[in-house]
Amino acid sequence: MTEYRSVLVLGETEHGRLASGSRELLGLGRTLANELGEELKAFLVGAEAESAAPDAIACGADEVYIAHGPDLARYNSDVYTAAVTGVCQEVSPSIVLMGQTSIGRDLAPRVASRLGASLSTDCVELRIDPGSKRLVQVRPVYGGNAVATVVSKAYPQIATVRPRTAQAPEPDTSRTGKVTTVELGEIEAMVNVVDVVRETAEGVKIEDAAVVVGGGAGLRGPEDFDMIGELAAVLGGAVGATRQPCEDGWVSSSSQIGQTGKIIAPDLYLAIAISGAPQHMAGCLGSKFIVAVNTDPEAHIFKMSDFGIVADYREAVPALIRKCRELKSAG
Repeated sequence: MTEYRSVLVLGETEHGRLASGSRELLGLGRTLANELGEELKAFLVGAEAESAAPDAIACGADEVYIAHGPDLARYNSDVYTAAVTGVCQEVSPSIVLMGQTSIGRDLAPRVASRLGASLSTDCVELRIDPGSKRLVQVRPVYGGNAVATVVSKAYPQIATVRPRTAQAPEPDTSRTGKVTTVELGEIEAMVNVVDVVRETAEGVKIEDAAVVVGGGAGLRGPEDFDMIGELAAVLGGAVGATRQPCEDGWVSSSSQIGQTGKIIAPDLYLAIAISGAPQHMAGCLGSKFIVAVNTDPEAHIFKMSDFGIVADYREAVPALIRKCRELKSAG
């Protein structure tokens, strides 16, 4: 019988360094590993894996597995699934953590299926049960109207974690750890990535922003996103949107927040002309504070908000911009 030990984090990279969400995962993984008295390991895949390995060790990893090669330079579901599955079979971790990102959401169920493992997605809290030493996974259900607490029977216990659920640790560059290169055999992919087109985005990404201003289907047209952007700029935040404005081409699809878009957890989310449909709320319920502006006092968004303004956004948003500028200029 396989003995499952250690916590394994799948790390994602950006510009040769660990992505912010992966730093958060390592901080969370370190806490879980300490409670279990086990090691924390990281697996980095792709062209930037080797350069990001010191970051993973500084953020708490005891050992970093890296795999790189021409087939791993950019994300491919088949290739990455085979790579991660192979490392899990070699390491036999009791817990595997991935981010609730476009990669994590695609990869986790594939890996879990191949390993016969358990999987909980979009977790907002993870802890170790002191008696059974199993992973307790807490995740929103029914569009965020309830939460489910899950304890898995199968190993490894795989979980994807919502961004900004955990605090990223302060890197300790004095830490030392082992770096192991994983040699991957020939991987047959049913899909080939022909090209990747990167969208040029200005400012902070909505996943990392402390403040997000979102516009909904209640806006009159694409020009209203200039107003949304102005408010976001005053607050040092990012612009988000519901699905409809993105599908109508009013704003980039990379700005979409919700079940089929980005998952955000800012300190402040300003929801402008957004009704509060469950699919959208599933993407922003991790926000510390939600402030809604809507003309309909019965809009569902007000039930999910900390503060609400019943008003026409064309009056409320300019007033908010003026007030925020006044406060900033006053120091």
